[in-house]
Amino acid sequence: DRIIRTYHRDEPPGIYAESWEVSDRPEGMSVVSNGVWAGSPLADLVREMGADLVGEGFGGGKFPLLIKLIDSHQRLSVQVHPDDSTAERLAAEPKTEAWYVLDADPGARVFAGLRPGVDRAELLNAMAEKNFEGILRSVPVNRGDVIFIPGGRVHAIDAGCLLYEVQQNSNTTYRLYDWGRVGPNGRPRELHIREALESIHFDDHDDPRMEPILIEEDGKRSWRLLETPYFTIEKVEVRSAWDVAENPGSFRALFVEEGSVTFESPEGVIAEVSRGTSVLLPAALKSCTIHPAGLATLLVVSRGR
Repeated sequence: DRIIRTYHRDEPPGIYAESWEVSDRPEGMSVVSNGVWAGSPLADLVREMGADLVGEGFGGGKFPLLIKLIDSHQRLSVQVHPDDSTAERLAAEPKTEAWYVLDADPGARVFAGLRPGVDRAELLNAMAEKNFEGILRSVPVNRGDVIFIPGGRVHAIDAGCLLYEVQQNSNTTYRLYDWGRVGPNGRPRELHIREALESIHFDDHDDPRMEPILIEEDGKRSWRLLETPYFTIEKVEVRSAWDVAENPGSFRALFVEEGSVTFESPEGVIAEVSRGTSVLLPAALKSCTIHPAGLATLLVVSRGR
């Protein structure tokens, strides 16, 4: 229940491993909480507003991204997602994703990629000998780190991480290894070995850790955390009123990492939101000012560039 405790969410007691913050999927649909669209599913906004919501050039279909919070109370399964070309071959949905570390216990880590030299035969041998950890690239993580997981990169989240995950709108996951766990029915969970082996990029040895780029202008500091063809993630430090520039090319999905802010338009206050709240600004929004209560930090997600 780390998500509930950290962000003081009003939910009944239970296990909350994920929170789907911005989702246009039937298995976990976002619902608008305020304004004229209050109570409407995100899918209705996408259908009715189209490019006015998503951005210029949007050709219809689902909202392009899925944004989640993930609480890894325990080590999660080893998995891989297909890239665009593999997904087409497998009649699946492609998924490239990234993690921003909101919080991490001492010694927390993730696994992102295979160790150099690991091939198909060594991977299968590691599975047979139950020594999968030995072939994975272990990456220690701390608060504020950014980890990139393109389609084809084997990965897992170890215990003790609270992550903000941005991904293509896809729910395709090929589970490779599950550390000997069993599901609620007492049986091992299904693995997807054939599809996973087709999806893995065995020649992928790039560092998964991203180096933020600091941008200082007009008395405001921001960091470009990651830029991909599918999404861009930025972090903005807001100390005074921030006039959000018009951006017809893309929506902006905001997450209040620290502090609290008020969103205001020329017509008046739109919303007052606190730490841990997600806000979606349409691409067609002409004018919006964000007023922090002291210092606030926001994560800002938009379409890829």
